[in-house]
Amino acid sequence: MNGVNSFNGIIGMQWIIFIGIAIVSYIIQANLQRKFKKYSKIGMNGLTGRDVAIRMLQENGIYDVQVTHVEGQLTDHYNPATKTVNLSEGVYDGDSLMAAAVAAHECGHAVQHARAYAPLTLRSKLVPIVSFASQWMTWLLLLGILMINSFPQLLLIGIILFATTTIFSFITLPVEINASRRALAWLSSSGITNAYNHSQAEDALRSAAYTYVVAALGSLATLIYYVMIFMNRRN
Repeated sequence: MNGVNSFNGIIGMQWIIFIGIAIVSYIIQANLQRKFKKYSKIGMNGLTGRDVAIRMLQENGIYDVQVTHVEGQLTDHYNPATKTVNLSEGVYDGDSLMAAAVAAHECGHAVQHARAYAPLTLRSKLVPIVSFASQWMTWLLLLGILMINSFPQLLLIGIILFATTTIFSFITLPVEINASRRALAWLSSSGITNAYNHSQAEDALRSAAYTYVVAALGSLATLIYYVMIFMNRRN
């Protein structure tokens, strides 16, 4: 009976954590969307995100990275495998403060790649492992819970795979924060931002970084949940 109560307590606590993280995530995403619209209305003297990206790359001595555009909103990313800075349509063609900040941030990743920034290198090496883990961990965790008394090793394997995705989420944090710092430093030194709008660019990138923090904490909370189930399986 105590084992059942303990198990129910774990589930109840985890749902409270999940709901809390979901609410915080929603608030942060809504805030990011609001700031995206707000800072997208501040012009940058005709400089588009593409212009900013090309200029930042060149001024950092990077000439083998291509700047391209992708569909969607906030889908911007740097791909180290193809050496491409992929900007969403609103950023690629946009001539706003938000477009400049996002473009510079993604180029910050390109600079990290060129300078062999250790966390980015580690994250890139983990991509194949995380891709494999993502394909199987959900099924292993589900089957592991269903067969926890007869075959607990199955849940343990699922937990190990899930742990790799959690580690990946936390390694992503310094990568994103450092890219923003590089972007902001360059935007200021190049004269693209000034005393009037630099703090706004900083605010936009900080809001984007919060989404990664919430994702990492959510992953950690879920990992702890499965570990607690595994540890309490005999109770």
